Amino acid sequence: MSNDTYNLVQSRYGDIAKQSYTTQQHEKEEQIARAFGYSAEDLSSLPERTNLGLSCGNPVGFANMKEGETILDLGSGSGIDVLLAARKVGVNGQAIGVDMTKSMIELAEKNTQKAGVSNAKFIEATINSVPLPDSSVDCIISNCVVNLVPATDKPAVFKEIARLLKPGGRVAISDILARKPLPGHITKNMALYVGCVAGASEIARYEEYLEQAGFDSVLIVDAKSDLNLYKQSSYLSQSSCCSSVGPKKETTSDVAELDFNEWVGSFQIYAIKV
Repeated sequence: MSNDTYNLVQSRYGDIAKQSYTTQQHEKEEQIARAFGYSAEDLSSLPERTNLGLSCGNPVGFANMKEGETILDLGSGSGIDVLLAARKVGVNGQAIGVDMTKSMIELAEKNTQKAGVSNAKFIEATINSVPLPDSSVDCIISNCVVNLVPATDKPAVFKEIARLLKPGGRVAISDILARKPLPGHITKNMALYVGCVAGASEIARYEEYLEQAGFDSVLIVDAKSDLNLYKQSSYLSQSSCCSSVGPKKETTSDVAELDFNEWVGSFQIYAIKV
């Protein structure tokens, strides 16, 4: 089950990276990003294919980054948060992105070159096994990615975050969490899974993951964003998502009719390593 899920997510987001070269950038992606916390100044400072409208928040905005710090972004995608973080920490700092999808890494590297940023790099790896030393990172961010990890593997992600952070280091995550238990018709819908809805953990469970991994001062705040905006995305359109998985009716009409906000929300998660 886990391998199938990883393969599905990797395939879908690989397709999105490739699609970005041929899909004309729309106002929709900017509207989505603005709704989830990016400023017009943030977005205008980035190369054209950096904002794909896939975020559910802006962790750079609440991570309290400082000059000279090392920042790690888990599931860095096209590089949007890595580039913004690299500018925050300055030339004496470093921003590192980790993503398991090769085509996303390639897209992020091209965006970095276009942006003229010299203190950013990207690593192809899964977020529960990052090839970096223990206690080597000041702050770890992630944006709408942990929900894509199968439930059986989520504890390993938080243990890996704790391993990588320096003592007193912090984690700042934007993620989609479940407001109540998700029914089977949602959790088994693969279009909703790769769309960051069906894999969402409940709020109390997410807090447990962090505390069990050795985090303190856990703060989970509802951003109260409208997740139905995802239905307007050029890249997460229900008509194109997972068309080869399951009956077509599960990937079109069911997704279109579902009120995402009833079941899940965008949350800001902040915690400090003990």
